[in-house]
Amino acid sequence: MGVRVAVAGASGYAGGELLRLIAGHPDLELGPVTAGANAGAPVTAVHPHLPGLAGLTFTGTDPGRLASADLVFLALHHEESARVAARLPAQVAVIDLSASFRLSDPGQWASFYPGAHAGRWVYGLPELPGAREQITAARRVAAPGCHATTVILALTPLLARGLAEPDDIVAVSASGTSGAGRNPTHALLASEVMGSVSAYQVGGVHRHTPEIEQALAEATGVTPTVSFTPLLVPMPRGILATSTARLASPASPGRRTDSDALRQALATAYAGEPFIHVLPEGCWPATASTLGSNAVHLQVAADAHAGRAVVVAALDNLVKGAAGQAIQIANLMLGLPEAAGLTANGVAP
Repeated sequence: MGVRVAVAGASGYAGGELLRLIAGHPDLELGPVTAGANAGAPVTAVHPHLPGLAGLTFTGTDPGRLASADLVFLALHHEESARVAARLPAQVAVIDLSASFRLSDPGQWASFYPGAHAGRWVYGLPELPGAREQITAARRVAAPGCHATTVILALTPLLARGLAEPDDIVAVSASGTSGAGRNPTHALLASEVMGSVSAYQVGGVHRHTPEIEQALAEATGVTPTVSFTPLLVPMPRGILATSTARLASPASPGRRTDSDALRQALATAYAGEPFIHVLPEGCWPATASTLGSNAVHLQVAADAHAGRAVVVAALDNLVKGAAGQAIQIANLMLGLPEAAGLTANGVAP
């Protein structure tokens, strides 16, 4: 018998990915799976790629039913997630995949989200300094956003080592359509998306902006200013983020911070990490290489002409950007091997 876990919001894309990963996990046992409009439907009617779950049916999102599990994954909209979390007993471990508990500042919350600020939980990005210890000791953890994960992991080592300046960061992050969730909208129709790349929520209004700035500040001790622009690209999964920052002036006069120094900073920061891979020199991340994996691929270069560090990062938004990261967090909270049920190997072609 494994650790019994429940998934709320299991009919969505992130919820379905959680079901897939839990079904293949050596130490987790799937308990209640809940949904809203799909309550009463067979799981395989919504997720036909999960034939191993035939016979399982979605139930309504009842906190009492969820509380029968040892750990609950909340893959819900942030307002519903906060309401459900408030009704779960303290002894039940909870991992929230929404934005509900990521931000510390109620003012920042009010600027980007409707509804009341629900508070702050431990931020669940294990590769950040000191994060594993905090996650392991916590009963409530907020999983990071997908864009945020990509940009934070790309920039933290450079800012922490003083190789890049924090006050002029520009991040452009291209993501697949699954990042917008499963609810049908006009902008996500195939005829609107295929053959087109578009920007959205431009001008510092995307909700991951304060999350990125908060996490970078906590991890590096400097206060960053981030201009973040998301792009919608015609693919189901994946994120490719290009983050740039002004190169810091080296301590020794007449010297430049070069690509080798930047690469060394990333390699040192993520040495031994099972899911973070700094690619060989000359190789650049591609979303296809991380498909289906919990991996992040990184590469960096010094743009001597513009005086900027350029970091490119790729990940699967439904795995390391959502469900896989949540499983990684759960493993730490439950005292299991951190990589259990996860892989750094992608699917190709």
